Amino acid sequence: MHDSIRFLDKLAKDGFQYYYNLDSSSLVDMSVSRGETKMLDSGGVLLNTSPHTGRAAQDRFLVRDQTTVEDVHWSDVNKSVEASQFGLLMSDVEKYLSCRDLFVVDKYVCADESQRVRVRFVLEMACHALFVDNMFLDANDSTIETFNPELMVFHAPLMNADNGEYGVRSGTAVEINLDKRIVVIVGTLYSGEIKKSVFSFLNYILPKRSVLPMHCSANIGSDNDTALFFGLSGTGKTTLSATKNRRLIGDDEHGWDEKGVFNFEGGCYAKVINISHDNEPEICAAINKPNILLENVDMSSDGLDFASTRITENTRASYPVEYMSGFVASGCGGHPQNIFFLSADAFGVLPPISRLTSEQTIYYFLSGYTSKLAGVEQGIVEPEATFSPCFAEPFLVLNPIKYAEMLMFMMSTQNVTGWLVNTGWHRGKYGEGTRISISVTRSLIDAALTGNIDDVEYMVDPVFGLHVPVQCSNVDEKLLTPRELWKDKHKYDENAESLACKFENNFRKYQGEVSVDISLSGPQV
Repeated sequence: MHDSIRFLDKLAKDGFQYYYNLDSSSLVDMSVSRGETKMLDSGGVLLNTSPHTGRAAQDRFLVRDQTTVEDVHWSDVNKSVEASQFGLLMSDVEKYLSCRDLFVVDKYVCADESQRVRVRFVLEMACHALFVDNMFLDANDSTIETFNPELMVFHAPLMNADNGEYGVRSGTAVEINLDKRIVVIVGTLYSGEIKKSVFSFLNYILPKRSVLPMHCSANIGSDNDTALFFGLSGTGKTTLSATKNRRLIGDDEHGWDEKGVFNFEGGCYAKVINISHDNEPEICAAINKPNILLENVDMSSDGLDFASTRITENTRASYPVEYMSGFVASGCGGHPQNIFFLSADAFGVLPPISRLTSEQTIYYFLSGYTSKLAGVEQGIVEPEATFSPCFAEPFLVLNPIKYAEMLMFMMSTQNVTGWLVNTGWHRGKYGEGTRISISVTRSLIDAALTGNIDDVEYMVDPVFGLHVPVQCSNVDEKLLTPRELWKDKHKYDENAESLACKFENNFRKYQGEVSVDISLSGPQV
């Protein structure tokens, strides 16, 4: 582990200072006075992270050494860098940070005290210290001498990593040394790199403790029933878990152990493009409170424009989870009774809700399907199927099969029901049909949570093999069978077959690692 105390002592001797565990109001003021952010009327701040308005996925590396060479699932996502190359970058980051004032924040991750991990963040900018203060769990009883971090994060967003000896491809680098327990982030202002690097670390260490790390939101009902919502960006994970009828445990990352579910974080990092009081009243209320950090929301003379995509579609808001009404203060819940996989299907062919068999649950978990949309990325002119195993491929460190096996064991032990929910399109594909309304999706999820569709009649989708309820209170029955909503049934059949083939082609890589029953539980072409 890095000797941060010696590093910080040297900083003071050289005439610089570090600010330790400042309160959020002080960090807001300092970020504005230092020219990092703009103050908002609410008392929060606005940060522009351009040119990086999302994660730099191609610039993320894991250190390959004797400890990790066998454990890590090396791939295009988990790219390797040699320990010597990491050491050179780390040395230069230390030199860079040692000649400026810094912010040091000590926090915990994992709300379950038996699983807690101590993390020390050494940061170049006050706005990112605010992000860390909002997002992670407080360690108010610790001092810089007694905290004894188990993971160190060095954050130098204004440094350029353009050095061929580092083994990276650009001036941006996100490197994780799992053996030394150090994260280095260079050349990007986007705050999401901080939280996702910590999540990647937890995806490595927690399975060794028999804890399943999950990229999901979680909430709890009045009967103390816990529900999980898995989904990639834009599928509704944050929106659908934030509801007045249930209390929020967390909006993004959780663990599941023998006692139940627990949040990794102490805050929310919500996507806020097109946010509205009608659809997301709880989130709208939260982001109008003091000390929040908004990222890349367009601002004009008329104020904030949450509908604008001028800077990016990936606009974000960071705020403490206690800003949400009815949050679960402990950050913990019991074992889930229901798990929802959210897929924004731009082909318009998946049913709005389907009940999954145990084999289908693992199939769709490993598939992790959603759609990229035309116009979102350069070169995409038609909806594009995206498969992200465990709904978390960019953050997985081990083989996805490991996490799937853990999920299968936990679900069978606790008798959990799996559901596939289409939060995307119906009546046609993207550009022709319409998006399924949030109110319809909420009604379907509520019916699943309350057991109101447990005993109704189900039909089996002939292409995807999904079990679809044919009726649900408060929902028009015609909406439950997507083919019936298409004017051109032949076009529906073409799109359904096309998506089914994509599922089948994607899943071939798992066929030697899962049972035949799981392999055959997907679409049949």
